Amino acid sequence: MCIFCEIIKGNIPSAKVDEDEDFLAILDISQTTYGHTLVMPKKHYDNYLEMPKEEAGRLMELVNVLANRIVKNLDAKGCNILINTGEVAGQSVLHTHVHIIPRYDENDTVSFSFRENKFDLEEVLKKIDS
Repeated sequence: MCIFCEIIKGNIPSAKVDEDEDFLAILDISQTTYGHTLVMPKKHYDNYLEMPKEEAGRLMELVNVLANRIVKNLDAKGCNILINTGEVAGQSVLHTHVHIIPRYDENDTVSFSFRENKFDLEEVLKKIDS
């Protein structure tokens, strides 16, 4: 059972931010920050990489509209737009979804860290292009 499919069917209540025939946006029950929103296709895909290109594009168009609305109407200073794809990347619900996480200041409860690695960039490019 996919919890997001159950929410989409109306079997589990949610706080709907936006909905049309193809997509649903709801407030994340955990509210990492005030207004943390999840945007998902109504059709089940385990992760973003499984989505057809056209539908993935429409999802991101909606994310753009909603992120702008959320930042403006909640007086946020910015936002993180995040897609975790696969368990190794932190995806805990296997149904494609995009997080819109409004950011208010540097002390929000969200943090990301990037460590520098030295890779041969030419080798990386060759592998990507193969």
